[in-house]
Amino acid sequence: MANILYLIVPCFNEEKVLPITSKFFLDELSFLINKGAINSESRIVFIDDGSSDNTWNIISELSQKHELIQGIQQSRNRGHQNAVIAGLLDSVNKCDMCISIDCDGQDDIKAIEQMINKYHEGYDVVYGVRDNRDSDTLFKKYTAQLFYYLLKKLGADIVYNHADYRLMSKSAIEGLAKFKEVNLFLRGLVPLVGFKHTEVYYTRTNRLAGSSHYPLSKMLALAVDGITSLSTKPLKLITLLGLVVSLLSFIFIIWVVIGFFFGKTLSGWASLISTLCFLGGIQLICLGIIGEYIGKIYLEVKHRPRYIISNRTNEK
Repeated sequence: MANILYLIVPCFNEEKVLPITSKFFLDELSFLINKGAINSESRIVFIDDGSSDNTWNIISELSQKHELIQGIQQSRNRGHQNAVIAGLLDSVNKCDMCISIDCDGQDDIKAIEQMINKYHEGYDVVYGVRDNRDSDTLFKKYTAQLFYYLLKKLGADIVYNHADYRLMSKSAIEGLAKFKEVNLFLRGLVPLVGFKHTEVYYTRTNRLAGSSHYPLSKMLALAVDGITSLSTKPLKLITLLGLVVSLLSFIFIIWVVIGFFFGKTLSGWASLISTLCFLGGIQLICLGIIGEYIGKIYLEVKHRPRYIISNRTNEK
């Protein structure tokens, strides 16, 4: 008998694009069921991440019209990563594998069949990887490349040009469930789970409707979460920076003392202010990095839930 697939689709204020992409998801799932690639018990699960528009009503209507569609609603907006983990953990006991994909239609749904084929070849995790960044602006393209480069340099095990379009087997999701941290960065966390994995390449396109919910501020926040969740090297770099600044300060002191004995010293306002500003800036940067880690620790020790499901559509 064919395996059961649950398609996990996080949604936040997607009333414009959801009526369009839901049809594509439904057609693809129906095609795979009719082809015998997946079981007829397979489902599409839309996770409403506390939307303030008509997203939940659309999901509810879709689930009433189509047996293959289900919906769960979070009690409030908790962010994309928590919406994905909510869908995965809520579905793990009902299926053999899950594929997470964004609602905006940018990820090629035809790659789903390729992922399923890789699953049947024995892979527990199949990463959807972009084959190019032609659809990005130059700014987004180069900042994304810089982000992946920095994460690699900081020791994070991350798949280049992979976001959150991936297949995970039931075993892999159960392994992911053992990671209890609140600060989620799934594209770095999933590789830590292990299991046999591979990649499927696809071309990413522009949004089909609506506007992106990931402005620069959110992308920067995600980058900070990724770095601080996966690596402690920034803290080690602070120590190294402190040693370098201390060495330079020691050399400067020696230069001042020598100058004093040779009568070469002059009272210099500019040099004094420059030194103070430099050292003050370094200290504030270091305190900011340490503060990020302390903030993460603060949130983790509280053991707050990563998601709370407040409503569901009627499951068939």
